[in-house]
Amino acid sequence: MQVSRLLSALSVTVFSAVLIGCGGGADAAAPAATVLAPPAAATAANDNTAKSSKVAEPDPEMKTLPNVVGLNLQDGQNAMQTAGFSLLDDKDATGQNRFQILDRNWVITEQDPAAGQEASTDTKVTLYAKKYGE
Repeated sequence: MQVSRLLSALSVTVFSAVLIGCGGGADAAAPAATVLAPPAAATAANDNTAKSSKVAEPDPEMKTLPNVVGLNLQDGQNAMQTAGFSLLDDKDATGQNRFQILDRNWVITEQDPAAGQEASTDTKVTLYAKKYGE
């Protein structure tokens, strides 16, 4: 019983000492708030660094769309990207809305815009494909 009282008194003493040491006593004044702002020159330098680190995208060019009808979907996509057209969409030509998981198992039956047209390289090109044998 005496050990229990001794431990209890010791823990209250230690707790009180910690509070007082941390400024938690009744007489402790609230610490003043300190707000640090970066110097204006440093902020301007950071803004310039952020602006200069952005990668500038090239302006779109006008190019002729290649004919990819009859190619497998993978080869057609590769040909479009080689020609500079990277905004590509694939659709199931049968209307079943299937996903083209293995592009080499699909043959392109139509493209929009059509081959031979001049188009901006940021033009969306849709490739319609069906599975071989359909």
